[in-house]
Amino acid sequence: MSVRDALRRAPMIGDIPGLRLLRVGDDWDLVRMPAETGFPALAHLRAIGASIGPVLYDGPNERLYYAIRTGTTGSGWGDLPVRHLSGNSWLVAPGLELMDDWFGGWCELPDDDTLTDPEVLFAALQHPYVTAVCQDPPSDARLQNAFRTDHKGTP
Repeated sequence: MSVRDALRRAPMIGDIPGLRLLRVGDDWDLVRMPAETGFPALAHLRAIGASIGPVLYDGPNERLYYAIRTGTTGSGWGDLPVRHLSGNSWLVAPGLELMDDWFGGWCELPDDDTLTDPEVLFAALQHPYVTAVCQDPPSDARLQNAFRTDHKGTP
């Protein structure tokens, strides 16, 4: 099941309009990383024309979540600042409704079951462009501007 379909079926979180609870590890896993790493990696993936699956920006915690195929080993990420989330994990995510810029939202949300290839994501995270940007982390304002520039609007 695609992330988009999962969002349509996911239960709402309490009385908070637009927030859904997604189970991770059945149809896709997630790779969580700091936004200061995730945005340059996303820009690189777009620049090389890579197939990109759902990417969620969590504004309050300044993190990006990339959806990847299940069964990808969590130990293969080396010293990268990422965490692999799989079975027994849950994600609080905005539904298909547009959220405000403070919360964040979906940077990518394909209509089909496209997922980001974990090997391509790994290579992007090690690319000199990404590592150079991460050595001089952007300010919060620059991160917010990157989200506004990259955000595709209502899926």
